[in-house]
Amino acid sequence: MTSTSDTSDTAVSVTPHPAAHRRLGVPAVTFMIVAASAPLTVLAGGVTTTFAVTGVLGVPLSFLLLGAVLAIFAVGYAAMSRYVTNAGAFYSYVSQGIGRPLGVGVSIVALVSYNAMQIGVYGLFGYQVASLLNTKFGWDLPWWLPILVCIAIVGVLGVNRVDLSAKVLGVLVALEFLVVIVYDVAAFVVAPEGVSAQALSPAALFVPGIGAVFAFGIAAFMGFEGAAIYGEEAKDPKRTVARATYTAVGVIALFYALSSWAMTIASGPAKVIKDSTEQGPNLIFSFLETNVGVLISDIAQVLFITSLFASLVSFHNAVARYFFSLGREGVLPSWLARVRAHSRAPWAGSLTQTVLALVVIAVFALASVGWVPPKGAPAILFPVLTLFSWLTNTGALGLVLLMAIVSFAVVGFFRRSGHGLGVWQRVVAPVVSGIGLTVVFILIVVYFNTLLTSDPTAPPSATTFLLPAIVILSGVAGIVWGYVLKRRNPRVYAQIGHGTEKQNTEEHNTAEQNAPEL
Repeated sequence: MTSTSDTSDTAVSVTPHPAAHRRLGVPAVTFMIVAASAPLTVLAGGVTTTFAVTGVLGVPLSFLLLGAVLAIFAVGYAAMSRYVTNAGAFYSYVSQGIGRPLGVGVSIVALVSYNAMQIGVYGLFGYQVASLLNTKFGWDLPWWLPILVCIAIVGVLGVNRVDLSAKVLGVLVALEFLVVIVYDVAAFVVAPEGVSAQALSPAALFVPGIGAVFAFGIAAFMGFEGAAIYGEEAKDPKRTVARATYTAVGVIALFYALSSWAMTIASGPAKVIKDSTEQGPNLIFSFLETNVGVLISDIAQVLFITSLFASLVSFHNAVARYFFSLGREGVLPSWLARVRAHSRAPWAGSLTQTVLALVVIAVFALASVGWVPPKGAPAILFPVLTLFSWLTNTGALGLVLLMAIVSFAVVGFFRRSGHGLGVWQRVVAPVVSGIGLTVVFILIVVYFNTLLTSDPTAPPSATTFLLPAIVILSGVAGIVWGYVLKRRNPRVYAQIGHGTEKQNTEEHNTAEQNAPEL
């Protein structure tokens, strides 16, 4: 595609990021990935919810098993990242590994999933900020007001240098890790029932609720696959992406396994499920207040909010780069490829995501008027029980589906040329991870109603079917659009999934266009 430019701050560019703008090293990309998984949010919100809903003690072991599956996925994913550098990541991998129409379908699913994850987290953020301000200062604010302020801040970061976001996230994530480590140490010191490894035993996990445990657990890893999204802004794309991906998977799996195990020690294996059901996210904060100090507990609650903020920034950046990639290649309107001249940040994609968030928040804010909460739930939980629960689980569903497809795309990509890699990287690891992730996807679909309601006995509602349908039908629509582009605009079609790569000859373009596609 051609590119245009001017000297303004909002120049249009579909060219690669110059070396001067490749600012991200392994630590920065790793922080962006870990921030998306929001460590304190996962432990205070996700782990306690998993214990409460499933009644399964073996949550710590589930993190190790999921980490192993995703580490195997990372083998092929990282290998392919050495040869495909594109801000579209999943989209470009599937386009080059399986076929362009499916690649376009994947790109739309990715946009829907990342937007759902990002906007959904706003619901929990609004609730937590409004609740904290009410508790500490008596301010009775509507849940959506803190969200509007947060959207503005995230939007400003999104149109500036990506390493600025990385630095902000780095500080917040470091503080999160510190407070959780304090909690872990205190848990093992207090240990009312002693230090027991019961939660790490297979017998504690392989029980009837295992499917729901995996469905909840996979959401804790969401964002680790985002390293490739920053490939064009990495100092050394061929090494940075792979190293950051492996590092993030290892850190997330080990840290969450250790900390969720510490949670079972803090309450005691016999009481952790009951305590999680009664206290929810406050389980960590009340323990810290009792055993470490009120100040540390208050700091942890503030960091819970900054944890959510870090996740919002990370997912916002991912969405902006998908918009940029698809606009650059002509799959979506070309104005989405606009970047700021001095920072190369994709401001058009960032602004688009900001507007989408505002629209969705406005719809849910209007819907909250006159909302009748479930029996026993306070009305302030509206954004948690609807916006957060519906959208984040929908996003997790879509991203697991994408990772399963990408696993098989790796096999297809290296089928044409092995690039000197061994059969483990090219075939075995991708196939194993593809099968494993497909199983996880099926489990999420089966237990989707439980994920939305936190009640295994609740009857399915319309959202149980509507939300997964949005993910799947958006992918089908994308595939159809891919075939439309093939017929109407062969030049754009030939470039799909290739980003900044140059086609060597017109004959090569024609050969690829006419090649069989799935």
